[in-house]
Amino acid sequence: EMEGELAMAGIKEGAKWTPVDFRNPCVSVDFGTTLDGRITSDVKADDLNPFAKTIGNFCGLAGAIPDAIVRGTGLVQERTGTALDIFGEHSVSGRFFSGGNRRVVDDYINRCHEHIDIRIVPPDRNRFGRVPVNAKLAKESHIAMIGCDCGVNSSDLDKLLEIGAEIHKNYNLSVLNEVVDRVCARMALRLIDVAVKEHLVPRNASIGFTGRAAISGRKPEYILEGITERNLFDEPNDHLVFVDDGLARGASLMGRCMNSLGKPKNPIGGVRGGPCIMSRRIKIGK
Repeated sequence: EMEGELAMAGIKEGAKWTPVDFRNPCVSVDFGTTLDGRITSDVKADDLNPFAKTIGNFCGLAGAIPDAIVRGTGLVQERTGTALDIFGEHSVSGRFFSGGNRRVVDDYINRCHEHIDIRIVPPDRNRFGRVPVNAKLAKESHIAMIGCDCGVNSSDLDKLLEIGAEIHKNYNLSVLNEVVDRVCARMALRLIDVAVKEHLVPRNASIGFTGRAAISGRKPEYILEGITERNLFDEPNDHLVFVDDGLARGASLMGRCMNSLGKPKNPIGGVRGGPCIMSRRIKIGK
């Protein structure tokens, strides 16, 4: 939850460099090795209380799933290797695909997703995708906890290793790259589908992605295609943003905010022995 809060803040900060107005209601998805993120409620612009509520959380596996696929190839470290070790941040695989290879790729994508479990975390689960959760409390608090697992608590990751080994044995790295990008994009879209089904994504919402399993390669392109096909927004480009280093950006933003937090008689920011600096910051802001 703490990482999801920081990722949300980081995506808000990164979105300031784009035309997207990433304010409530918004969906933030951090696709690092593990999955985290937040969904905030809609707030009317003229509401006396301008603060949104957290109505959804993301948890479970994210980048660990493509990592398992590439570890099956033997081209990366068995326990610590990642998809980025092979493909880096960029990908050009899509332009090399013929109709025949397209069917091969789709078959591997479907096989991978047979083992990927994306849904509202059941109340009886205390772990989902290796992440400790209290799904019962989340449900009682009216917060939708959306999880991503592989099997039951990562039990099927070995199946993805086998699929990766098969791709490497029979095809080239271009096929593997395309499978990885499209598997991740479908994961992201399935998460959004669950949120939509739970009525958590109104047409005035913004959706932000960060983390290597969502912003590297051609994943943003494929995610945008999927969002467009779902007709969630009139202009998807006005509602969708991809931000690098969301967690680090969020931590930096929170650090800057802390300089203004606290009480006038007991401030956090400022100089030791000195007064609260809020009034001076407001004066500078004006």
